[in-house]
Amino acid sequence: MRTPPEGAHALVVGASGISGSALVRQLGAAGWRVTGLSRSPVPGSPAGHVAADLRSPESLREALGDLGPTHVFITAWSRQETEAENIRVNGGMVRDLLAVLGPQGTLRHVALVTGLKHYLGPFEAYGRGDLPDTPFLEDAERLPVDNFYYVQEDELFAAAAAHGFTWSVHRSHTVIGHAVGNAMNLASTLAAYAGIQRHLGRPLVFPGSRAQWDGVVDLTDADLLADHQLWAATTPAAADTAFNVVDGDLVRWRRLWPRLAEHLGVEAQGPGDEPQPLEQQMAGAEDVWAELVAQHELVEPDLARVASWWHTDADLGREVEVFADVTRSRLLGWTGFVSTERALLRLVDRYRAERLVP
Repeated sequence: MRTPPEGAHALVVGASGISGSALVRQLGAAGWRVTGLSRSPVPGSPAGHVAADLRSPESLREALGDLGPTHVFITAWSRQETEAENIRVNGGMVRDLLAVLGPQGTLRHVALVTGLKHYLGPFEAYGRGDLPDTPFLEDAERLPVDNFYYVQEDELFAAAAAHGFTWSVHRSHTVIGHAVGNAMNLASTLAAYAGIQRHLGRPLVFPGSRAQWDGVVDLTDADLLADHQLWAATTPAAADTAFNVVDGDLVRWRRLWPRLAEHLGVEAQGPGDEPQPLEQQMAGAEDVWAELVAQHELVEPDLARVASWWHTDADLGREVEVFADVTRSRLLGWTGFVSTERALLRLVDRYRAERLVP
């Protein structure tokens, strides 16, 4: 638990997402005053709520004009069709948010969650060209390509210099946690895939590349990411620093995949000579999902709110090894660790218990 500094008021931007909802829970448990910013309130959340459109400076000014938070945690982003649009929209979100909050004079620290595309490149150049060696180190030079993560960082650095607050950047890998309707949810995606395959009497075919099947990889548990943000926000030595944050162990899908399949009651099958993307395998699966909703009394009839085929395809289809170093955090005293396999299976069980997946 990370005790709040005196007078602390945390604003969680993206409070309904995987990362944001985990952070709200931990802040509330630690005794922080918390406000969540999202388009609509999160049922059962311990946080107060403000509604705003992050893409609208006017909406931000109206919602946040006199809020006066001391600590801001930015966990939201908006996927666009091109990287140029990602830069315009997501860089603009950080700029416009801090343009409203900075002049209020209350900010002490702002945390920004990004990811390993900092080292891999944006979707349009993902995993191509000369990449840093693994494990990725935080001081690796930026890639010579446009990347909205770089623009977000630069907006954060500029606002910190102008308004006198400290900052931290948290570069997570694929985040696994609890949320519904999230655009990048590997755990619920794989659980939904398994339910559909089991219903059809088909095996759980690994949809990705042999490089991902055979290589080592890491993930980031949402609760661990939340703890890392709170640690950085309350540890003076961690101020003004960018960090990788991953579970701390390494897994191989060729070992984890059969365990996941067994846990979900379906036969496991490894990759073919070429990736077999879920977007192709699951094309037209909405009718099957409707049958599963009726059979298992599932609470989410919209398959698109449970499964993000495109994002899991990107993760599992990479042809390069991906894992990150967390020595920088360790040297400053952060000791967080999560077993990726146990966290994934526990999360799948939670989704099933809540009847979000069969």
